Amino acid sequence: MNVKELIDRNASRFPSKTAIFFKDKEIGFGSLKGTVDALANYLLSLDADKTAKIGVYLPTVPEYVYSYAAVYAAGKAIVPLDFMLTEDELIGVIRHSHTEYLIAFPKKRMDYSSLLRKTPLKKIVVIDYENTLQTSDTIKSFYPEIKPFYKKPFSQPLYAEGDLSTIFYTSGTTGIPKGVMLTYRHLSAPAEAFKYFLKLNADDVTLCSIPLSHIGGLDLLLILFMFGIPVVLMERFHPLEFLRTIEKYTVSLFCIVPSMYTAIVSLKEFDTLPADLSSLHYAVVFGAPSSPDLLKRFHARCPKAHLLHGWGLTETSAPNTVTPPGSDNIASVGKPVPWMELKIVDENGTTMPPGEKGHLLIKGWPVFKGYYDNETLTKESFTDDGFFKTGDVAYFDKDGFLYIAGRIKEIIKVGGQLVFAPEVEAHIALHDAVYESAVIGVNDALRGELPKAFVVVKEGKRVTEQELKDFLKRQLAHFKIPHAIEFRQSLPKNRMGKVNKEALRETNSRPLR
Repeated sequence: MNVKELIDRNASRFPSKTAIFFKDKEIGFGSLKGTVDALANYLLSLDADKTAKIGVYLPTVPEYVYSYAAVYAAGKAIVPLDFMLTEDELIGVIRHSHTEYLIAFPKKRMDYSSLLRKTPLKKIVVIDYENTLQTSDTIKSFYPEIKPFYKKPFSQPLYAEGDLSTIFYTSGTTGIPKGVMLTYRHLSAPAEAFKYFLKLNADDVTLCSIPLSHIGGLDLLLILFMFGIPVVLMERFHPLEFLRTIEKYTVSLFCIVPSMYTAIVSLKEFDTLPADLSSLHYAVVFGAPSSPDLLKRFHARCPKAHLLHGWGLTETSAPNTVTPPGSDNIASVGKPVPWMELKIVDENGTTMPPGEKGHLLIKGWPVFKGYYDNETLTKESFTDDGFFKTGDVAYFDKDGFLYIAGRIKEIIKVGGQLVFAPEVEAHIALHDAVYESAVIGVNDALRGELPKAFVVVKEGKRVTEQELKDFLKRQLAHFKIPHAIEFRQSLPKNRMGKVNKEALRETNSRPLR
């Protein structure tokens, strides 16, 4: 994908159209082109041979969009960094990726001078809205730094589709960092998938409420670049504001994770809030197994919209499967795009028939280049015939719809029986008093493992451990019933809103009995 050509085309086609909505700002396609060209020129001035990697450590602000586009226009590689990372975590990722330049945002308890001393960074450029930054030779203010480059015509350097474009870090800094390498060709995959499944046009408006350091956030920017479709940026997800934003900007497409739907439908005002959601054409859920009942409740507020379920990984340039519009099979994550090959295999690598669960493998040009600076992990992640091992347990039905049962590491082995945590969680969610839950396996001397549930109760509701177990006995086999249920005020989450089960496992390493 040549992002520079797309931005130039959009500026020519839509000279007076808004490209980015952010708070009370409206940034046009012409203005977007001007800033991207200036920033790209600046980046080239720092590193003429275009080999240096550019880290971006920002919240969801327009400068993140500029940074992605300018790095791609300059033919360099971007390292998107989660703005929730601590200084120590940031140091680990910057060191591992050998990042030399950083575009950053002011943040409490973040010492950028210390970051320079402890990493390969040569310069940090800070978005200084308040004009309070203490600058130096190595710490500069973003807009004054790029201002001289607005006057300079931009000449795009040569680069190949196989060149490195992006390194996404998928495991934070827990253990060895995993840097997923995507090339310039991979950038075409998400937009092509949306084009294949959805009828998009320049009159659409997307809403981005997920971090731009995630592949899902980049997907919406690639839609902006490829189709000239404006994006509304939410700096932070808030369920009530999310609904109001849909009405305010007549949003037609958004992509969020199941926990965000949970937060929305759990609003006291959800059923009565006079927010007009009629502009929605597509409401997409991705990122984790989700409850069909939860999605149906949201869909009741926007019955004309297509409710779509999608699946994909950072490593596979998600999305790779999407519910075909018109299908009401929202229990499934849809069907694959035709340029990807998916199969389900058992422990011996034998392909499983429809209806049988196994390990989901995937192959095709959108699959990533490998893990940065980790040839061993890259090799271990692929089969001998070139399929990527997703780590997901899944199955196809007879009509070719894909279903995700959970992660392999989420399988709980109870005395020889296999329990899939997402299945138990889906049944717990059916109880009227439950806001959300998470199920993990806890060591047991007799059976090997036993399920344990962590449950958050809705405000104003009550349920006891025994009442919840009795409820589940009517729906699940006895070995699937959580042996223990712990009620909590909240569950640990990552930046994408997914429950952090590793954090739960770390605090529940002792046997249940």
